[in-house]
Amino acid sequence: MHGYSFNLDRITLTALASGLLWWQERRLLCVSDLHLGKSDRMARRGGALLPPYENRETLDRLAQAIDALDPLSVICLGDSFDDDAGQNALEPEDHAQLTMMMAGRRWIWLEGNHDPGPVNLGGTHMSEYKTGPLVFRHIAKSGARAEISGHYHPKASLRMKAGRMSRPCFLIDDSRVILPAFGAYTGGLRCNDPVFEPLMSTKAVAVLTGTQALPLPMPRA
Repeated sequence: MHGYSFNLDRITLTALASGLLWWQERRLLCVSDLHLGKSDRMARRGGALLPPYENRETLDRLAQAIDALDPLSVICLGDSFDDDAGQNALEPEDHAQLTMMMAGRRWIWLEGNHDPGPVNLGGTHMSEYKTGPLVFRHIAKSGARAEISGHYHPKASLRMKAGRMSRPCFLIDDSRVILPAFGAYTGGLRCNDPVFEPLMSTKAVAVLTGTQALPLPMPRA
């Protein structure tokens, strides 16, 4: 398991290279911004036509992690679907795969700005979730502590001999973690964007995802 382990309010967490967050002690897996159904939503609203394969790719990667880690609980940090109608556009095989992943474990859907309504796929639907000292929500709140969120799809770049490498990343400091987007068709916001300045301390690190979890000082605006 390739990851970067750190402490948040005395809780040991691991930012996995896959873009998932793992709490070993609780066997709790956290994922953010699946954005299932994005290609369907764009087609319905007259946007760019994208190949309709993102659900399968996203769910396959999530299933691989669940098979490897066998979590007791899974928390989806919001924007699990690209809009409310996305859950109804799942192909039968995608619906079946998601149902299999959910079976036998606690599954929590948190509200996002793209999917504020309840889902019809089982599990528990909440606006935010607190357990121990940690609070899980979709969008970070200024001044919060021990907070785990998503929403911003952070990305960071690293200069390599072959050129600059840009990857989705975690942003981590003493107060919070912001997860990268896990969905196949999600874009990203560079972590030197001013929106992160009031949220992340000067000691924050960016952990790039990919074949390994690569920590570096968070680039600033």
